[in-house]
Amino acid sequence: MARLQALLLGSYGVSRVLGQTWCGKDYTVGSPIIPPGGEFPAPATSTEPLLALRCAPAIKPYLEEDALTPAAIIVDSPITYQQISGASPITLPSNSLLGDLLVTVTANGKFLTTGVVPLNASKVELPFSLVGLQTQKQAYDVSCSATYSPPGGAKQTFEAGTALSYLPNPETGSVTKMDLRSGSLLAKPANNPSGPYGPVFPLGFYTNWGGYLDTNYNLSFIDDIAARGYTIVHPVPDYDNLTQFSLVVDRMAEVGLYLMYDMRWDYQNATAVTEQVNMFKNRSNLLLWYTGDEPDGSGDPLNATLNAYDLIYELDGYHPVSLVLNCQDYHFTEYSSGADIVMQDTYPIGINATWSVEYHTECTPDYGCCGCDNCVGDFEDISNRMDEFRQRLEVLGWDRTKALWTVPQAFGNAQFWNRVPSGKEWVVESVLGINHGGLGVVPWNDPTTTDITNSATILAKALPTLEAFILSPSATYKQSTADRVDVGMWTVGTQTLVLATNLNYFNATLDLAALIPGSLGQVTEVFNSGATYSNGQIQLESVGTGGFMVGL
Repeated sequence: MARLQALLLGSYGVSRVLGQTWCGKDYTVGSPIIPPGGEFPAPATSTEPLLALRCAPAIKPYLEEDALTPAAIIVDSPITYQQISGASPITLPSNSLLGDLLVTVTANGKFLTTGVVPLNASKVELPFSLVGLQTQKQAYDVSCSATYSPPGGAKQTFEAGTALSYLPNPETGSVTKMDLRSGSLLAKPANNPSGPYGPVFPLGFYTNWGGYLDTNYNLSFIDDIAARGYTIVHPVPDYDNLTQFSLVVDRMAEVGLYLMYDMRWDYQNATAVTEQVNMFKNRSNLLLWYTGDEPDGSGDPLNATLNAYDLIYELDGYHPVSLVLNCQDYHFTEYSSGADIVMQDTYPIGINATWSVEYHTECTPDYGCCGCDNCVGDFEDISNRMDEFRQRLEVLGWDRTKALWTVPQAFGNAQFWNRVPSGKEWVVESVLGINHGGLGVVPWNDPTTTDITNSATILAKALPTLEAFILSPSATYKQSTADRVDVGMWTVGTQTLVLATNLNYFNATLDLAALIPGSLGQVTEVFNSGATYSNGQIQLESVGTGGFMVGL
């Protein structure tokens, strides 16, 4: 969160005087009102059906050690009436039976696999063997060719492409894979480099280095973070004492915490990026890199994030790259192109969404800065932002290869924000992000209040149960909202995880029996921030949230 960070460092005025815009908007008194541009174009509609054929490897990257284990290409075949990336006209039969595609997959022209994929299907896996491929630094160029032969109709062909990463085993250090079936991260235990790969749900705060981690020489802060059940730490630079920073990262590894390495101040400097990647890429607990911190807000060069992404992959390639976007709609495509994981940091608690208390101007889609871009100041700002980002990734054809994370607000009483969220409000923010596709929760920032810390601990302690559903490649997912009660449901086998959060500041009731047809079976509480279950109904307190496992 660049704005508050700069304020805390005493440099906000200096950094903004140079630019005078945020999200492309002028915001000072007397400055001109000029539309910022950079809006994401709405896809044109089609009166005829289109096939948006997509394919991607199931895992990124595959390693040499995976050669004898099953590999797969995932194929999606949605029928759409929007002219999104890769969508081509398709002539469908007049009856209701859509039929199938015959898909053939090649890598650098070499046959990999073939198989039948139903039309309008998602996440169909076509298995193949890595044995016939050589590991290499450069990704394989994969082509997916589909043939559609409806009964009585002419044969139609479609094409899609992707990249397959198949790397040598690293000599040292960790590897973080992306499971593109679910968008989740796979890693070995941070404190056991010889252990098995498993899914990781990243939950941990942006954590101040200066004045916090750097002053805690007995490392008790790290021990406390691990005891609370967090899975990652995201230290906020500058790291002015590399010896001390190394000791902190060592201790994180010992207690099983992953590192989210932040190079926000240097990511546009190729020399600095090279030095930092080479310094930390072999760490056993490195989970991922972090480059642009609100590059859309500060108006970084449009190619900056992609340039950093390409350089990091040239130097490493074994860990994904992340960034956070602050603006509601400002050059989303350009900035998000430089990331595997796109985060959003919508902070709606305690703001005046229409009048800037910092700059004493109004806030509109074309002007002003109120701390939450184009927001109205309620929880829905978060879910709307998550949905908008997800929809844009779908339009761009990136929804299978990029994941979304959420950055809940854990601060206040500064600048645009007149108060700190309560612990229960923080949980609403977090679960709302999860319910709308977030596969990681990284709040800004620690140290925070005791109330938020205790609530974050409750959520973290529930993670082993939650992630077994949320990160499962076989999960089917549904989301619904009624009367400002937001519900996410993940079904694996005969069990369903239900996360329900009340966005109202009064009690609410959720009829669970109406959401899940048939007998509910056993209902077990797995997470409680102001929720109880009885006789088919979940009672939610004001801004209450609950997690329940339903079924056998």
